[in-house]
Amino acid sequence: MKVPEHITGTWMDGLSDADLLLAEARLHKTYTALENAERKARGEQFSLMRGPAELLAAWGRWSRISAYTRGRGLHVRRTPKKVRAVAS
Repeated sequence: MKVPEHITGTWMDGLSDADLLLAEARLHKTYTALENAERKARGEQFSLMRGPAELLAAWGRWSRISAYTRGRGLHVRRTPKKVRAVAS
């Protein structure tokens, strides 16, 4: 499944629950990678709303699909990296 550049309600309506969760996970991964890099570069000066356009766009795309996912009554579960490392 390919996530389009512009996420629309029509596109999200056409996704199954499993595809919606997959898209949300992919967009969250992209957003958090950019956010972590910006936090590392800026340190205490980090502010999401003052971040680069790429970070804000990733946040916007992820937040749209995240809200839609919750609106459908789906629950996203993420395991913290430390827990995953211990469980492996």
